Amino acid sequence: MNSSFLYHAWGLYTHECTREEYKGNTIILHIQTKDREKVCPRCGKRHLVKNGYRFRDFVGLPIGGKKVIIRMKVQRYKCRHCDYDQQERIPFATGSRSYTHRFAKYVVDLLRGMTLQDVSNHLGVSWDTVKEIHSTYLERHYSPPSLEGVENIGIDEFAVRKGHVYKTIVVDLDSGRVLYVGDGKGADDLAKFWRKVKRKGIKIKHVATDLSAAFIASVMENCPEAVHVFDHFHVVKLMNEKLDDIRRKVYNMEKDVNKRKVLKGTRYLLLGNGADIFDKQHKTRLDNALAMNEPLLKAYYLKEQLRQIWMQPVKAMGECVFDDWVRQAEQSKIPQLQKMAVTMRAYKSGILAWYDCHLSTGKVEGINNKIKVMKRNAYGVRDDKYFTLRLYALHDCRITRNVG
Repeated sequence: MNSSFLYHAWGLYTHECTREEYKGNTIILHIQTKDREKVCPRCGKRHLVKNGYRFRDFVGLPIGGKKVIIRMKVQRYKCRHCDYDQQERIPFATGSRSYTHRFAKYVVDLLRGMTLQDVSNHLGVSWDTVKEIHSTYLERHYSPPSLEGVENIGIDEFAVRKGHVYKTIVVDLDSGRVLYVGDGKGADDLAKFWRKVKRKGIKIKHVATDLSAAFIASVMENCPEAVHVFDHFHVVKLMNEKLDDIRRKVYNMEKDVNKRKVLKGTRYLLLGNGADIFDKQHKTRLDNALAMNEPLLKAYYLKEQLRQIWMQPVKAMGECVFDDWVRQAEQSKIPQLQKMAVTMRAYKSGILAWYDCHLSTGKVEGINNKIKVMKRNAYGVRDDKYFTLRLYALHDCRITRNVG
């Protein structure tokens, strides 16, 4: 076979092909090094002699839809001057791996648009081989994530699988990179991240989290000088939960059958954004449900007013709206709203800190959605280390389109 073809097709520029075999859908190329080694790499003397050989098979780039196996005669050399006794160097493969560098690059390129199983079936190699190639690539390019220049971070947890198995992620809110993945969702699960931050001398300016007590305690202990922002989405979500609890209790306590019919099925109308309800029939149904029950009416309009806290031009005005909202909730004489008022007072500084940096965990929530898609495509998490590497590369859409 022509040496130029060997070089351009498979990168074998120091080898020659002695013969070819064709077995089914597989092409086997028998190769060997063109020139034998003459100088000992250890002592530099020209006392090298051949000391046996062995054959090794490597998966190469496919050609014409056929799998290509490169079978190399690997020569062993021994130096008569020193104790050197090793096999010749193989420039197109690494260590004991059974595939070439170009094949590995081809696999990574395919994984940008295919799942692991699809690539495995397409190339006729095992699923584990494809995963090993991808893991090596991800570890070399994305692990460990650099903390250089990181100033704003978001912290959140996500469910790995059923059974209350969680992981905690720390995200750079400027670049969208996952900086850290911890097992569990407690304060201790962030300890390694904070140690790395201190070791690298990183100055975190802003931290965005939900209302998790574990996250709050962890940030206060390890990063007290940072501005801690409580994500407004989670505050609104907490209020929605209070409103839904009121709706259920009102429905259960209502004895009038006709009124129960009006209340039934109004959950999505009550929890949705009132400004988005343009349908006249839905608007009438919502008004009828609110008109027949005063606690539900108060809770709904307080829920709508809650968003105004983050819509003021300056922080001072936002604080006024905040205080007025809390006062109304306290005076409502509705236990759920009074409890919400206590929570709001406790988290006042973190809620109003939004005006200092206008940050939220929205980017983290977007990453959590990508993680859900990843798990669904992969039918779950099989290899924890590989899964973590995928998270570190999640911001790079070129290699995170599919997994499985």
